[in-house]
Amino acid sequence: MTTSSSSSSDIPHLVDTPNSKQLIVDGKPFLILGAELQNSSLSSSEYMSTRWQNLVDMNINTVLGAVTWEAIEPEEGSFDFEDLDKCVQDARKFGLRLILLWFGSFKNGLSSYTPSWIKMNEKRFPRAQLRKAGGILQTADVVSLFHDEAPKADIRAFSALMQHLMEIDSPHHTVIMVQVENEQGLLGDSRDGSEAANAVFSAPVPEDLVKFLSDDYDNLHPHLQAHLTHFAALPTAKRAGTWASVFGPGPYTDELFMAYHYARYVNRVASAGKAIYPLPLYTNAWQNSAIPEGQEAVAGGGSIPGEYPSGGCVSNVLDIWQQFAPALSCLSPDIYMNDYDLTFANYRHRNQPLFVPEQRRDAFGAIRIWSAFGTFGAIGMSPFGIDTLEAETCAYTKHYKLLSQVKQHVLEAQRRKDSSVGFFFDELDVPGVDATEVKKVTLGGYNLSIQRAFVFGKPTAGSGMVIHMPTDESENSATTHTSTFLLIGSGFQVKFTHPSPRAHFTGLLSLAEQRVTDAETGEMKTVRRLNGDETRSGAWAMMPVEEPDYAGYPIAITVPMGTGIVKVDVYALLKEEGEDA
Repeated sequence: MTTSSSSSSDIPHLVDTPNSKQLIVDGKPFLILGAELQNSSLSSSEYMSTRWQNLVDMNINTVLGAVTWEAIEPEEGSFDFEDLDKCVQDARKFGLRLILLWFGSFKNGLSSYTPSWIKMNEKRFPRAQLRKAGGILQTADVVSLFHDEAPKADIRAFSALMQHLMEIDSPHHTVIMVQVENEQGLLGDSRDGSEAANAVFSAPVPEDLVKFLSDDYDNLHPHLQAHLTHFAALPTAKRAGTWASVFGPGPYTDELFMAYHYARYVNRVASAGKAIYPLPLYTNAWQNSAIPEGQEAVAGGGSIPGEYPSGGCVSNVLDIWQQFAPALSCLSPDIYMNDYDLTFANYRHRNQPLFVPEQRRDAFGAIRIWSAFGTFGAIGMSPFGIDTLEAETCAYTKHYKLLSQVKQHVLEAQRRKDSSVGFFFDELDVPGVDATEVKKVTLGGYNLSIQRAFVFGKPTAGSGMVIHMPTDESENSATTHTSTFLLIGSGFQVKFTHPSPRAHFTGLLSLAEQRVTDAETGEMKTVRRLNGDETRSGAWAMMPVEEPDYAGYPIAITVPMGTGIVKVDVYALLKEEGEDA
């Protein structure tokens, strides 16, 4: 196989920023306004021909879809890319980018997308064994990590895919990233109980793992440290022996064992493909979380390893994946039941970029993208199952429309240190009772208090971000200070306060509603100047919703949302040094 003829700088890639990383496509920073298809949608170009325009109408710029091993290599050594080629061509025709999901050896803790010649040949491709009550072993629907034929076959297939992508797409960059496997890990047990797995578990822990955990202990994620108490208590000289003796027996030792071997397996596959066509590669994780009593963990949740896929790149073992799968550009959470902001923070560990390839497709999920982009510097967000929704009713349509207009300002803010904050306010469970905390941050030399927008009637959900715009500090003096902010979104309000004890007044110098005239450059023009009632008499920068609830109040002082983009100039008056406060 050959390697890419395009220079490495031409191929989509990640670059470092002061805050994290950004994705570069066609030489420019790119913000992924993504959406993932249902699992098998991309396997049919005929079906997709009925959905492309709908995806465009949702203001999506990147579609995530699966390429399955069983579809491209139905017979060993014989590859069929006909439907994939048509989908890539059609996406390009509609101006959409693609992120392909390689459903190879693993999909949601199973091997359900492997070809029949893998499934039917257990001798060549042994399965993992689940340990059940009474010492019974149950054959799992997933290949075992502890035999070499499955990874070698996966490597050949993934390499063929990357070779083909290089040949058909390297001049175009329709495909900008590739996911390697999907939510890998073992379901039904905390580790493989097969004879081969038991032999490895009873052998000495690999020296590279012991050295990494010992040398880098202080930098490990707290969730991993919490499960290393036995290891940490051992003198360094005694950190040798079986997995149980070094880490202590239990399901989290089993999870560590599986994570180490899953990471190495996936890294072998990823490294082979990356050597041919070095697109950014990543993998994703089914998240561990408590589930409601009486429910089962189905495609999300689970409190202990085995209820969720044991060994997948959850926060418990994120460091293991980062160390032993270096061919991956990032590790990504699939978020459905977990707290979004906490998960975002977990997956910025070691300053890796945040990309969420799967999340809720409803309004609850849609408003949370603002926090990801504005606070956590995400390179992209993507709801799952988008192709079975219509643009007119999809919750993401309006949010992606606004983000597509201001993307340059978002990307520029992500390249500046501490320049933006994103947030969301959920629908109220009880009308009139708002227990939402005020979000307090410091940007551009001012303290900001951000809260749900005031209305006379029922408050609605709100979301957005505040960006501090570059300001010429030479215009400030000993007695005055100004700063400029861009407010984007709806359903919130912002109060600005200068933190200096010499500041005796902070006010709004001007509020100017903006319309983007060129989304590619970020150029804007003022369409309306706001003041008076629109600022609650100068106290707040208001970002109302489209249809505020007046609740019968006779004075309409709450204006509806306009463009959702407002430039705010803030000023503070400061007393002279030594002047009485």
